Amino acid sequence: SADPHVERLIEAFALLAGGTLLSTLPVNAQAPNTQTPAVGVTDPASKPEGSELNLSLIRKSKDTSASSDSSSLKTTPSKKSAIRGAQASKGAPAKPAPADTPWKISGNLRLRVEDWNFFPTDAANGAYTFGADQLRVAVSRTTKKEDYLFELQETGLFGLPSRAQAAAPIGQLGAGPTYYAANGANKSSIFFKQGYVKIKDFATPGQSLKIGRFEFTDGLETTAPDPTLTWLKNNRIGHRLIGPFTFTHVGRSFDGIQYAKNSPKLSINVVGAFPTRGVFDEDGNDTLFGVKFLYASAVKPITGKSPGEFRLFYIYYDDSRGVTPTDNRPAAVRGADRNSIRLQNYGMHYIRTIPMGANKADVLLWGVGQLGKWGNLDQGSYAFAGELGYQFTKLPWKPWIRAGYYLGSGDGNNANGRHGTFVPLLPTVRIYARYPFFNESNLEDTFVQAILKPTSKLTLRTDFRLLKLADKNDLFYGGGGAYQNSTFGFSGRPSNGSTDLARLVDLSADYAFNKSTTATLYFAYANGGAVLNEFKSRDSVYAYGELNYKF
Repeated sequence: SADPHVERLIEAFALLAGGTLLSTLPVNAQAPNTQTPAVGVTDPASKPEGSELNLSLIRKSKDTSASSDSSSLKTTPSKKSAIRGAQASKGAPAKPAPADTPWKISGNLRLRVEDWNFFPTDAANGAYTFGADQLRVAVSRTTKKEDYLFELQETGLFGLPSRAQAAAPIGQLGAGPTYYAANGANKSSIFFKQGYVKIKDFATPGQSLKIGRFEFTDGLETTAPDPTLTWLKNNRIGHRLIGPFTFTHVGRSFDGIQYAKNSPKLSINVVGAFPTRGVFDEDGNDTLFGVKFLYASAVKPITGKSPGEFRLFYIYYDDSRGVTPTDNRPAAVRGADRNSIRLQNYGMHYIRTIPMGANKADVLLWGVGQLGKWGNLDQGSYAFAGELGYQFTKLPWKPWIRAGYYLGSGDGNNANGRHGTFVPLLPTVRIYARYPFFNESNLEDTFVQAILKPTSKLTLRTDFRLLKLADKNDLFYGGGGAYQNSTFGFSGRPSNGSTDLARLVDLSADYAFNKSTTATLYFAYANGGAVLNEFKSRDSVYAYGELNYKF
């Protein structure tokens, strides 16, 4: 007989999707199709206002690297955007559906060299440099009723370190040994990245159904007409719980189904899917059937002179792979607990821009609570973030200054039958840890950042972060979730009885040569605290250079 939990997941998805369909059926007349299409940036109908994304192809490292700063950062919305927003708020008729397009080929080539100088130790060598290429080629077609996309990806890894991993508690020193453990020193592979059909207006105008293998990011179900909101969604809201992790050289996709109902007043999304193998593992064809999630959200746009957005969401997450979990219990206890992890996630976000004369302020709130089962333990955890920003739109370089605070709960008692560590599920870690030696579990992150535009082609960004553990009785966590059946996906090191993790400062420069070619340089320095006492030195440096070409 089928696993009752799987049956419950399927039933929940059916109820949510069916209830949404019934609630949106018209009584007397059909509403005009004025919706914003559901996002995946690879979706042929989903180009955000003010971006330079390839419509049918790739989530360029726009959403996973510093290059995201240049693609959507503008100081004021265009007059055309304002006119369109006003027309939508008044219920103006939708534009005629686009004509059918022929099949087209598009792609993106990404080259990157990464230089790691992880916190030094005599147990392994954390100073290394490796390179990688990523080529994605897609064939796509858009019609009035359907969108089609088929995409292959090639990834090559070169010069991976063979001596950058030590026994616990040191572990792997940066991303290089993680790639090496999954693939060996040098490897190149080609795999099926995406392939789906999206049926548009299938029941009533504004409804769509996407079926197949696709990329999905929580928080990016809809696009925003304001470029500031677009940047906040891409860089400070999306990817926290579910994302394609495209900063890594493999990334992840999802095999499943996505239902969307979009209108000017409310957008509803329901997604049920399994993640693919990948992220660090180049065998990206396989599906991880032992991991699954159900996602449902309602997004309410806020229109007017102070535009914004409010989202409520729910995620059911199930990991039944039977892999030893990473937490603060003794190793023998963890090793004996192979029961499934089943988490209920209830969350929200709120973002808004506020005109301040010639300038602009922004506010962001995000939060989630988690209940359920962590193997044999009851789950009870939470995370929240609050951020403020201010843009000086008339000053040279148009400085945008932002500050914020994030807290992801930790577990203070490993023997009370409860797991209190916040679990980020399947995130794109690099969005919130630009030097990705940590993740958002058991973490306090207080930051200030500045974004500058010296020219229309150049964007600079610098962040300063004070990083602490939320609870000294828990671990210092890293990793981005499940990516193969034999590895849990999250790692942990002891806290050494301290919450002082690190002070981190970084600088990125993104230059757009033209609409097709961009380059990124990134440099970060971390000064570790007492949490990192097992290392010989508390100083660490990470840098990379990247070139993207889309065609």
